[in-house]
Amino acid sequence: MYAVVTSGGKQYKVEEGETLRVEKITGEIGSPVTFDQVLLISDGADVNIGQPVLTDATVEGHIVEQGKAKKIIVFKYKRRKRYRRKQGHRQQYTAVKIDSIKAKGVKARKKVEPESEAQKPVAEKEKPRESRATAEGKAAETPKAEVKKKEAQKPEAKAAAKPKAKKAETKPAAKKAASKPTAKKTVASKTTAKKKAENKTK
Repeated sequence: MYAVVTSGGKQYKVEEGETLRVEKITGEIGSPVTFDQVLLISDGADVNIGQPVLTDATVEGHIVEQGKAKKIIVFKYKRRKRYRRKQGHRQQYTAVKIDSIKAKGVKARKKVEPESEAQKPVAEKEKPRESRATAEGKAAETPKAEVKKKEAQKPEAKAAAKPKAKKAETKPAAKKAASKPTAKKTVASKTTAKKKAENKTK
């Protein structure tokens, strides 16, 4: 269950048991604080939105700390005018712990706890693993014919059978490739012999 509250001109999302830093509120540590301007309340399923504020809805808490935030530096500068101003600032804040969120027609729902392992049904629990002895016993019970079929269907056996067919296909192609260059050489040798004979006659 959560609510959206305005304080100091800002909006905050608030849950029960949460500590919240808001703009300074006057009061001592431990004094109660109530936020009347509630914009939204949700119980997880239903959402109530104000227009702009919810009537009969309040958020109660108590002050935990009054303090100052980290220092920031405010620096002003104008070039060529010999003007610069440096100033430090620490913003004051109030830490508030939220005790309750109250609204008419809205009830806080209980958180559903996860089921323990003992409450889970037996089907969801992990099955016990089989020991090696039982697995070997089951393998021995299977007939030999089924074992041979499984070995034949293994990818290693298929991979070993494929390369043989490829080798048989590549042999004639290699012979053709080897025969072609020899024919070219014989033609070249005949042409060179003819040229030599013509040169001699000349």
